[in-house]
Amino acid sequence: MENGPTIAEALIQMGKFIGAGICMGFGAIGPGIGEGHVGRGAMEAMAKQPELMGTLTTRMLLSQAVCETTGLYSLLISILILFVL
Repeated sequence: MENGPTIAEALIQMGKFIGAGICMGFGAIGPGIGEGHVGRGAMEAMAKQPELMGTLTTRMLLSQAVCETTGLYSLLISILILFVL
């Protein structure tokens, strides 16, 4: 008889992997959409007022960093699912 993981342990491990994958999948949708909207708005504003390009770029990058925080939170939750639970 092998001393490998039991069926219950394998199912728990499988659940962790699936849960972490779903968490990252759904957690990446929001930031992707949000950053796309921010970028689109900044490009439209730069096209209308090219003299404000520096200010708009700075604010766009700051807004995209704020949008990305939810993706980082989902990454943190996925890591917790995989290694702590």
